[in-house]
Order: sequence, then structure tokens, then C-alpha cells
Amino acid sequence: MSKQTQQVEVLVVGAGISGIDAAYHLKTQLPNKTFVVLDALENFGGTWRTHQYPGVRSDTDLFTFGYSFKPWKGDPIATGERILEYLGEVITDFDLAPHIRYNEKITTAVWSSNDATWTVTSKNQLTGEESVIRANFLWMGQGYYKHENGYTPEWPGFADFAGTVIHPQKWPAGFDVSGKDVLVIGSGATASTLIPALADQAAHVTMLQRSPTYFYAGENKDALADQLRALEVNDEWIHEIVRRNKLNELKMLTDFAIAFPDVAKEELLKLVAAQLPEGFDVERHFTPKYRPWQQRLAFVPDGDLFKAFSSGKASVVTDEIECFTSSGVRTKGGEEIHADVIITATGFELSILGDIDFTIDEKPLDLSKSITFRGMMFTDVPNLVWVFGYFRAAWTLRADLISAYVCRVLRYMDEHNLRIVVPQLRPEDQNDEVKDWITPDEFNPSYLVRSMSKMPKRLDKPEWRHTQDYWLEKDLFPSLDVAEECLHYE
Repeated sequence: MSKQTQQVEVLVVGAGISGIDAAYHLKTQLPNKTFVVLDALENFGGTWRTHQYPGVRSDTDLFTFGYSFKPWKGDPIATGERILEYLGEVITDFDLAPHIRYNEKITTAVWSSNDATWTVTSKNQLTGEESVIRANFLWMGQGYYKHENGYTPEWPGFADFAGTVIHPQKWPAGFDVSGKDVLVIGSGATASTLIPALADQAAHVTMLQRSPTYFYAGENKDALADQLRALEVNDEWIHEIVRRNKLNELKMLTDFAIAFPDVAKEELLKLVAAQLPEGFDVERHFTPKYRPWQQRLAFVPDGDLFKAFSSGKASVVTDEIECFTSSGVRTKGGEEIHADVIITATGFELSILGDIDFTIDEKPLDLSKSITFRGMMFTDVPNLVWVFGYFRAAWTLRADLISAYVCRVLRYMDEHNLRIVVPQLRPEDQNDEVKDWITPDEFNPSYLVRSMSKMPKRLDKPEWRHTQDYWLEKDLFPSLDVAEECLHYE
């Protein structure tokens, strides 16, 4: 197949939350800069396009998960379909569609210091045709999911099961669970979304979890937003006011959970117990082994998960799997769980820089040998940023901060006729202890623990780590000097 070649100043990878955010900032902050967005999927949305399982919804409120520049007008927790509509509105409102190319899976990215250029090769998923884009700057907004496949552990006897096995990332279109016994393996946000969505159709739904997750329930509405709407306040003001209020509430919860983990745990479990029938074994089924905020708290809108358990349409088993059988699963505690359908809501695999084959000046890139600059750039990796959001707050909050910062860097380079920017350790950093990207004591979801050895490293200095602190960074990022000593320009 022949190759088409295109020259642009900035190449954005991914047309999901992060990539659309980058495109918006480029279009509005640097209107004269040429850029293109490539996405391997057939349309925009990223995770919200690949995740098509029943009931798929946000696990973060849309006042903070939504963009700062695009008011959210609906309920705090939104369906996947509504989020896609919202992203489509952003693309239309700011005329981003001409910059986006779909079905383009990037295979290689080659950097040449002599040319100060990334040469990126992609393959069209429909035609097989290869294209080449030469860009001065590479903006990785592809997220952190492997969209192709989710994570499924290796269980004894897995092949013996005679029923249907589905991973939520690969939900078959039109699949019907009516009259079937469904076993959902997992305890996180995906499992808690699926169970109430399936409970009304299935004969019965069982949640099998190795260990519980912290849940909290509340109405899927925002009283402040409703009051402001009743007063006919404009949408932009409502979005900003409610967004700030949500962030203030989240900060108070986070600070409290970190300062008083035992009390926070007790209060969270009390809230769960209040949602369930008297005598329900909350200690066994809803008491995690970790502290609050070592993993994300899972919000249950309108308590629908607990309603499914209370009604008897769903049940929960907390145990480890001994083996699969032809008719279901046997736990290590000896319980036989019958299932016609098993859903492995067991998480996802981390995608590091889109799993692209990177080469820098003829040397393969091993990102694990680099040190992160503020959780977005990397030592010895020129002209590249990777948007990596927050674990305890909405991903989009950090995408916004990074986008504004990168536009300032690009403007600075234009103003000073510079072609290359790369983070470099300062003399005072050279002997610092190099540590993992994040420690399990701070945050320990399985997908991150499994891939930690492949992630960049950090130092115990704000410049050389991902702080995970939105409330610090929201003031810090806009004030950062883009000419600071950590960044080397040519």
C-alpha cells in the first residue's frame, strides 16, 4: 500500500476526553498552529465508545468530569451515551471535526533530534493503508486503557465452563440475560454498574468478589444546581459554581479520609449499612482491606446496587475462586455458584503511551528508565507530553491543566524560535533516590500494580512526580515558569 505523508506542528493521539481537550486548547489558544488528531477507533469518545455494557455510566460527577469550558446541564452521574453526546457537542461547538482522523492506529513514532521532528506511522483499520505524519510535537491523549482487551486472570478450569463468558469491554451487541443466572466477578465501579442494570432481566445476579470496594450512595441530582436553574442562572455560571462546590466537598472528604482513615472507614460503612436490610453482613461483604482513598471510592447513584441486593434479585459472595466448573464457579470456601453467564468485571490492562513502538535517535524508548516531569513529560524524551489524570479526582481536571500548560510551552517556543524541549535533571537532582511512579501505600489498584515496572520513575520532589493533588496543581500549573531549569530548550 502507498503511504500518504502530512506535515503538522502538533500531533494529538486520541479523540477521547484528553485528546478533545487538547484539540480545544490548540484551536482556541494557538489558532495559527497546525495540528491533527488521530484515533484508532471508528469515532470519538475513547473509553465511552469501547464500553458498551448495560448501564455504563460515569463514576465521577459531570460537573468536574466535564470540561471547564463546556457547561454540563444534566444529572451529576451520566450514562455513557449522554457523555458521548456531550463530547460530540464540544467537537461541533469548536469546529474540531476537520482536525480528527479516525480508524488510524499508530504503529511507530520515531524522533530525530537533527530534524526536531517526530515521524509517526499509522495504519488505517479499514483499508490497511499506511500514512505518515511528521510533527514537531507529540501530544499523547490516548488515556490509559488497552481498548483491545480487558484484564482476565488465569483461573483453574476456566475452559471447563459450558456457559457464556463476557468481559465488559467486549460486551456483545444485543446480548440478552433474560431468565439466566448471571455471575459478575469483580467488586469495582463496573460491577456495581452492571448488577443493577441486569437484575431486573436476569433470573438472578450474583456478585463474586475477592475483596470489597468502598461504596457510598446518594441521589443522582445536585440540589445546588437545581436551585440555581430554578433561579434562571445561566448555564456557564451554574457549571462553575457547582463545579467549585463539588471540588470543595471532594477535598474535604479526601483530607478527612487521609487524616482520619479509621473514622472515615467507619462512617462509610455506616452509610452502606443504612442502605441494606437489617442483619446484612456488611463487615464481610462491604469492608475493604485497604484504607479509604487507597483506591477510588465508588459512588452508587440512587443506591441502585443496594436496592438490587435488598430486593433479593442480586446477592453477594465474598471469597476467592478455587476453580471454574461446567456449570459455574466453586469458591475456596466450598460454595458452588451456578451460572449461565459469567461476566469478568476484573479490570483492565494499562496502556503505556498507547503501546506504540517509540524510537529516539535510533534507540528504542524504554519509558521505565526515564523520570517523569510533573507527571506529564519525561527525561530524555523530547517534545512529548502524556496526559495522565488524577486517581482521586476527575481525569478531566488534569487534562485541562496540562493542556493550558502545554499551550504556554508551545507559545514560548514559537516566541523564542526554539524547536526542542526536554526535561533534564538538575545538578541537585542527580543523586536523589529514584522511586516507582506511585507507591501502593498511596494508591494501589491492580491495573497499576501489575504495570508499575513499565511506568516512568519519580523523585521525591514536586517537579519530578505526579502529585495527585488537584488542589495544589490548580494554582501551581498556571503559575509555572515554562522556562524553569528542569526544562532544557534548543
